[in-house]
Amino acid sequence: MRKSEFTLTVFSEDVTGLMARIVTVITRRHMNIESLTVSKSSMKKIHRFTIVIKETEDAIRKLVAQIDKQVDVLKAFYYKNSEIVYQEIALYKIPTSVFYQGNTVEKLVRNHSARILRIEEEYIVIEKTGYAKETEALLKELKKIGIYEFARSGRVAIVKPMERLNNYLKTIESK
Repeated sequence: MRKSEFTLTVFSEDVTGLMARIVTVITRRHMNIESLTVSKSSMKKIHRFTIVIKETEDAIRKLVAQIDKQVDVLKAFYYKNSEIVYQEIALYKIPTSVFYQGNTVEKLVRNHSARILRIEEEYIVIEKTGYAKETEALLKELKKIGIYEFARSGRVAIVKPMERLNNYLKTIESK
């Protein structure tokens, strides 16, 4: 079977140590986490984990069932990329001096639909929101002219099929 990229969404109570338990379930199955983001959800006291893993669908189905069994996990789902809307954010710190050597940086920022977030005496911070391949493309270009630092977030995703998630969240809310 072919491995594909899946996004897992795990809803949980706000409990210390749960992330470590979820990561342990994943690593025991010898799976690699491509991306992990944790945040509040739209519901009070409910947190949302967004985890990206490349694996077969059968293995993901079993993993989600195992995560679902964890105490303090309310519900876990998995989605194919076609079923979600997702983005990442990347920050790039470049020397201010390269900005003043013509309009190369300005063209890069425009061509990659990025924006300048901060200008300091020693450095400039550029922000790019998009898919990983888009943030990597800008990184590749900036490496040619000089870069101090690069950081990229994990995936943030919203699910396209509303019924499954909304119905489940309504049952939680009514309890």
